Amino acid sequence: MKNVKSIIATLIIILSISCSNSQNFKSVNVETFKTTLENTNDVQLIDVRTEDEFNGGHIKNAKNISIASENWNSSIGNLDKTKPVLVYCLSGGRSKKAATELKELGFKEVIELDGGYLAWSKANPQSNAVWTGMTKEEYAKLLTSDKIVVIDFYAKWCAPCKKMAPYLEKMNTELASTVTIHRIDADKNKSLFNALGYQGLPVILVYKNGKETFKKNEFVSEEELRKAL
Repeated sequence: MKNVKSIIATLIIILSISCSNSQNFKSVNVETFKTTLENTNDVQLIDVRTEDEFNGGHIKNAKNISIASENWNSSIGNLDKTKPVLVYCLSGGRSKKAATELKELGFKEVIELDGGYLAWSKANPQSNAVWTGMTKEEYAKLLTSDKIVVIDFYAKWCAPCKKMAPYLEKMNTELASTVTIHRIDADKNKSLFNALGYQGLPVILVYKNGKETFKKNEFVSEEELRKAL
């Protein structure tokens, strides 16, 4: 009986290790990612964001293969499975999904940037970078109002943002006399988004008389937002 239990336990361990190895990828911080990038031969650096995001700024020598694209499977099929693949997105969600898929397809070494391009930009500021989109001064003016101000930082590719959009539009009409809702595209206003120190989307903020009274860096239900007002 003991032998049977021992065999079963061994099989479970073997299966667990097998499953783990099939999806095992390294998720590293910016410093480690940068060092690996600089000291690894024949590295394949992949930006899995959308084309618009990529064009708004990316890590030097990165190749854009959007995980949301219909050509994702065929595009990654052109990569060399024997050479290291480094992947990143905006904040880490999509790149972790991409890294998992790459390991499942048999890529030998996959390294994912934890915190994504937001973390990279913060750690590697460009002294000559050009500010694009809304300025801090313009943003500050949005917060000064007799009405309650709701700020929604979103992106077209962000699933929670898409889920929130209908009720935000509805509330903006229903509560127009007392509430103003400003939806700000984080991709088109990346300089502002990074300067404010936010990471990940969506970001919902509520201001009353110019003072922040509510902030959440994740999905917010309509009921929760209405309570915050």
